[in-house]
Amino acid sequence: MTIGSVGSYAAPMSRNDMVQAVKAGNTEGISPSQIRNLKQTGAVECSTCASRKYKDGSDEMVSYKAAAHISPESSAAKVRAHEQEHVNNAYSSAAKKGGKVIQASVTLKMAVCPECGKSYTAGGLTSTMIKYDEDSPYGKEQKSRDYGMLVGQNVDETV
Repeated sequence: MTIGSVGSYAAPMSRNDMVQAVKAGNTEGISPSQIRNLKQTGAVECSTCASRKYKDGSDEMVSYKAAAHISPESSAAKVRAHEQEHVNNAYSSAAKKGGKVIQASVTLKMAVCPECGKSYTAGGLTSTMIKYDEDSPYGKEQKSRDYGMLVGQNVDETV
């Protein structure tokens, strides 16, 4: 009685071999989940994360007026710092015009890269409320005058 061959056995690829193969464009024998893991851990560059750019959508003088790349790892800190610029501008504006900031909040929008699965901060929104002294020239008819200017202000999003 002879025992037939069951097929050939291929030794599993090492992580280093997989990285080299993916970088060379040869993904044969490497599963999509393995490729995603290599991208998520940074062993192989994720093209979606590498091309993601951020741009400020407000009319204030703050950073990111021109679209710029931010890595997923540093996106939270950089977006938070950028949104703090909007908060600082609100305090400066209030001080110059006889007002007081009574509320300031920052909301960060999170997302997950569809290619590699990394979490990143996709943008932010700053909301401020300034109360002006009604006796000051700026405080008179403040709500009606500023309504049109303030609607939709300080919305930042990923480009």
